[in-house]
Amino acid sequence: MLVLFVAVVGLVVVFGFGGARWAAREGAPALYGLPGGAWGVGGVLGLITLLGWSGALSERLASRDAAGPGKGPGALRAVARGVCYAAAVAPVFFLFSGLQGKNCRSYEAGCSYVPGTGPALLVYVGCVAVGGWLTHRRRRAVREARRTRERERLRRLRKKGGGKSRAVRR
Repeated sequence: MLVLFVAVVGLVVVFGFGGARWAAREGAPALYGLPGGAWGVGGVLGLITLLGWSGALSERLASRDAAGPGKGPGALRAVARGVCYAAAVAPVFFLFSGLQGKNCRSYEAGCSYVPGTGPALLVYVGCVAVGGWLTHRRRRAVREARRTRERERLRRLRKKGGGKSRAVRR
């Protein structure tokens, strides 16, 4: 049974990744030919990665024991989180598919460099780096503001005597 499972997973990986690489290599020139060219494609793929990671790391999609009101069931959240992870990783795979293959000759059709991949990769990395840094700064500022509000609330409680233990208040 284990051998069958490994064989099926191996076939899915080989044909899945091979087919995806082929589709990316065939579709990349058409995408790079759109208005904005490779630079625009790199920016859009960078935004897709950022949105995918923000969805994958979202607390709303975190698995909970009991689903609250308005929250989807656990299986639906797991599928949504999987889609977000795929959206975060797929652009990287797409861009790397356009680069020249390792141990390949440039004149082979399946190994040659797809023109426009370099600028798209450059803009993608810049977009993800800047967007990730801005997101990190914003999340850190929100966390610090929350801590400040909590400290202020506890200070007001202590000032009124509400933050002390029952034994100290007696």
